[in-house]
Amino acid sequence: MSRIYEYVRHPRMAELRLGRPVKTADLRQINHPNFFVRLNARFGLKVTLVVGTMWCAYVFTVIALFALPSAIKQGTYFIVVWLSSSFLQLVLLPIIIVGQNIQATAADKRAEDTYKDAEAVLKEAEEIQKHLLAQDEAMTDIIIRLEKLTGGTPAAS
Repeated sequence: MSRIYEYVRHPRMAELRLGRPVKTADLRQINHPNFFVRLNARFGLKVTLVVGTMWCAYVFTVIALFALPSAIKQGTYFIVVWLSSSFLQLVLLPIIIVGQNIQATAADKRAEDTYKDAEAVLKEAEEIQKHLLAQDEAMTDIIIRLEKLTGGTPAAS
């Protein structure tokens, strides 16, 4: 008697076994074959790591505050110009980078957790396939025994 069901493994399973979830660090092109792409990636990463700290935000705040007395002496327009061009741009840039770094770390953690969850679901599905195969074999065995008892034909209802 033929099997009731033939399990065919999905091709993505082999990829999952070989890989791991993509993380932010994987996309930084530090191992790119082009020298200039690698140089730009490394330089940009170093600058981002330095500028993207709260310490840099504090330093930029102090630098921006040095220009505040001059802006106050020149009037309201220059206070607005100082606030928008000096203070906000200098101080918010590193703070935004810090926030983005935190978000990237959280996204990496979520990707890792999702990957582990998918792996667990796939393992459970494999166990279900094994269970179903065992049930198919047991049912096939029962059908063969019934056919022997009834003389080769299954009993009609």
